[in-house]
Amino acid sequence: MSRDMPHDVPSAAQLVAAVRDFLQSDVLPVVEGRVRFHTRVAVNVLGMVERELELGPEQAAAHADRLGGLGLSSDAELAAAIREGLDGSALVDVLTRAVRDKLSVANPGYARPPEA
Repeated sequence: MSRDMPHDVPSAAQLVAAVRDFLQSDVLPVVEGRVRFHTRVAVNVLGMVERELELGPEQAAAHADRLGGLGLSSDAELAAAIREGLDGSALVDVLTRAVRDKLSVANPGYARPPEA
């Protein structure tokens, strides 16, 4: 992440990581039942936030470039073009990469590398 941000250290990503680490290292080992489950959920959510903060800007720019390659400027235009019959390998590539980007944030373990 670029440090050309208006906020000082620690960054939002660093703060989120610190809270996630605290929950995972200090809280999770000493709680049980419902609180343990919710702590695990919170750890996972904070991991998603960290990845979105880290990967989101680059993914957004790449997605905009891919849409531009189809002559589109937004997901709304993409949806309309699909409804109007847009298809083909370029569309499949745009959608596949969008899903992979989403998975790399939501659950990187599910994302598989592109087949050669």
